[in-house]
Amino acid sequence: MSKIKVTQIKSGIDRPEYQKRTLVALGLSKINRSVEVEATPSILGMVRTVFHLVKVEEAK
Repeated sequence: MSKIKVTQIKSGIDRPEYQKRTLVALGLSKINRSVEVEATPSILGMVRTVFHLVKVEEAK
């Protein structure tokens, strides 16, 4: 599987609880924090849930 780099670009404040929990599940907690994760269908679904709060790049 390929890896993707997910970076939080917006705050989770004033967002629905499920979006806050999705950010935590992805390993993000502060703006400009990045994590590299496997691009599995479940992770891609989580990224799709918070697409407006994160930036996604292909990991090198």
